[in-house]
Amino acid sequence: MVVCGDDGLAHRLATELRGVYREQVVLVVPPSRRTPPQPMAGRARAASAALFGRMVTAVNRGTGDADDTLVPDERVMEAAEPTEAVLADAGVDRAAALALVYDDDETNIRAALTARRLNPRLRLVLRLYNRRLGQHIEELLDQAAELAADATAGHRDGHGGHGGHGGHGGHGGHGADIATTVLSDADTTAPALVATALVGTSKVVDAEGLLLRAVERRPPRPGEVADPGLCTLALLSATSNDPAGAEGSEDSGDGPRLLPDAEAVAAATGRGAVVLEQVSYSGPPLPARRAGVMPFASLFSARLRWSLAGLVAAVVALAVALIVVTDDHPLRAIYITLLDLFAINDPAVDAPLGRQVLQLLSGLVGLLLLPVLLAAVLEALGTFRTASALRKPPRGLSGHVVLLGLGKIGTRVLTRLRELHIPVVCVEADPEARGMAVARRLRVPVVVGDVTQEGVLESAKIHRADALLALTSVDTTNLEAVLYARSVRPDLRAVLRLYDDDFAKAVYRTLRTAHPAALTRSRSVSHLAAPAFAGAMMGRQILGAIPVERRVLLFAAVVVDGHPQLEGRTVAEAFRPGAWRVLALDTAARGDVAGAEPPGSGLVWDLPDTYVLRAGDRVVLAATRRGLAELLGRRTRSPR
Repeated sequence: MVVCGDDGLAHRLATELRGVYREQVVLVVPPSRRTPPQPMAGRARAASAALFGRMVTAVNRGTGDADDTLVPDERVMEAAEPTEAVLADAGVDRAAALALVYDDDETNIRAALTARRLNPRLRLVLRLYNRRLGQHIEELLDQAAELAADATAGHRDGHGGHGGHGGHGGHGGHGADIATTVLSDADTTAPALVATALVGTSKVVDAEGLLLRAVERRPPRPGEVADPGLCTLALLSATSNDPAGAEGSEDSGDGPRLLPDAEAVAAATGRGAVVLEQVSYSGPPLPARRAGVMPFASLFSARLRWSLAGLVAAVVALAVALIVVTDDHPLRAIYITLLDLFAINDPAVDAPLGRQVLQLLSGLVGLLLLPVLLAAVLEALGTFRTASALRKPPRGLSGHVVLLGLGKIGTRVLTRLRELHIPVVCVEADPEARGMAVARRLRVPVVVGDVTQEGVLESAKIHRADALLALTSVDTTNLEAVLYARSVRPDLRAVLRLYDDDFAKAVYRTLRTAHPAALTRSRSVSHLAAPAFAGAMMGRQILGAIPVERRVLLFAAVVVDGHPQLEGRTVAEAFRPGAWRVLALDTAARGDVAGAEPPGSGLVWDLPDTYVLRAGDRVVLAATRRGLAELLGRRTRSPR
């Protein structure tokens, strides 16, 4: 496996492949700078080269397991860019998979095209932020791989089905083994970040319209029966209820217990649980507002509307009085009143006194009408001018989520929050940030200013907010915002994005001790995204990842064919506690199976334990990282 990148995701991914899947990894990173670290303030995380050495130490230190450290037979190359010579030196022509996780999309695309030319049978995993471009690049690279594989098969006289390195026997074609997968760390981590900030929701996995929710439940009281949901995903560690306790680590003996069986759940007393629930969200994302005639209420202010209503009432009163004085027809009376109002009628010199008085009053109302009409024109022009501008938080806003930072991660989180119809107020210091256009299109209120400055969080109504998501690229900014928000509202739910793992753990424990009644979570983007990238490198579709304390639970879509642990077994027999568990069956993938039931659409969640998994079935399962590695049938390597 070859991993190329320039930030923490590359190192986390290499550690994932080595420690979990026992793969031989060649890590290509930019040259480290041996300069003293500079202050964190005002510096982007992705461009923080001074923290390179600290990040390597934090990632390699991990949880203290020897498998998470660099073993002597692993290679670490330093190169400024992934050129053709660098990729060839890294062994791309002999590798099974290549992950390109640079922060720049253009660098990843250029390197992917070069790698596909060097090795047409290489499995590619790209990190791209642009979704539409990613789809086109994925199709282009897959088409190039298929053409190269067909040409090779023609030269070998019928020896066309290559299993490939790490492939399964039942998937002999090249399409399943030479696939190109385009992922985004923002899309992979956004559901978990959003879910942490929602009321009653801890974790969410979103995959093509499928929305799963993992709810963290406290131990039931005596006499209470907890709702099991679809299934119990994990039993929380004994220290999860201790404010000063650390979250369970990957290899901690007293950490959380993932995928327990029924006996373990029944025997677990005094421990919280993570239960899986299905959320039915079938509606599309919030549609863009159509460009049409704006409502009258949005064009004019309330004061102007009351002024117009008063003038209309005055005109009606004058018309009624003219009918009484002159005994004219109502239509003629209204016509004469309007002529007097606009001062285009002849003076009533020879008319009765009452008619003269009404004409003078109509002229006075006409004078009052001129400034009102001018104000209406100015307000309408201002409304159309600010229709595409950023909105300000409304006065009575409450129960919303304050989102700090509209970068790559913040933009994806904002989109997910609006899809779930959650009110959001954004705070961004850069008026030209990439998320500004999304906020403007979704009509989300934005406060432009530095969050560390006094009064910025108050403008975002932080004292009436339900949650705070600090997702800027600077750790100190996120920490300062959370600490200040906690001083304003101690029970505020806070989620902050921190770069250094040791720093994140220390902040988490301190905030839990200082504010035991409030929810505090520190999340690392690389920690949440690395399992999905590693699973894609192994050739399987990872639907998402759910963090359980300091561990990760994966959700994957797996074809039963070629897996002896699943094929021919019942759902109960295929369940291995602590490793994997079948959750649902994709009925749309069984249409070509002989003797199968008529194909359907969607996922079947209430699978009986007696259902026999057959070749061709596509199931959705939850698995630990080591369990998924074992299920993939990869070879195991022991460090020297």
